[in-house]
Amino acid sequence: MRKQVVAATQVCPVEVAVAVLGGAWKLTVVKQLLGGRRRFGELGRLVGPVNPRVLTRQLRELEADGIVERTVYAEVPPRVEYSLTPLGSTLEPAVRWLDEWGAGYSREVSDEPG
Repeated sequence: MRKQVVAATQVCPVEVAVAVLGGAWKLTVVKQLLGGRRRFGELGRLVGPVNPRVLTRQLRELEADGIVERTVYAEVPPRVEYSLTPLGSTLEPAVRWLDEWGAGYSREVSDEPG
């Protein structure tokens, strides 16, 4: 477990969730992996305008926290795929809810005058 997650366990379960899932693009990565295994390039395109270094760092953190699994195939050139672990898959209801909430919020604030 990463240091940030361990520290969060001393505070509150919400802080644990934020330590694991907070950060650039992490929830979007999880959302895209709900659709199944993805290669790095495909995941980058689906996530959006993410810097490859940032995506790599976020994937490594999600892997360290047991949310994402990285599979390397012994091929030339090597093929690497990312998928959700069983623990990561338990995030589906929360990610779907946040996705819907975010869409509604975006509509609401775009309709506001001024």
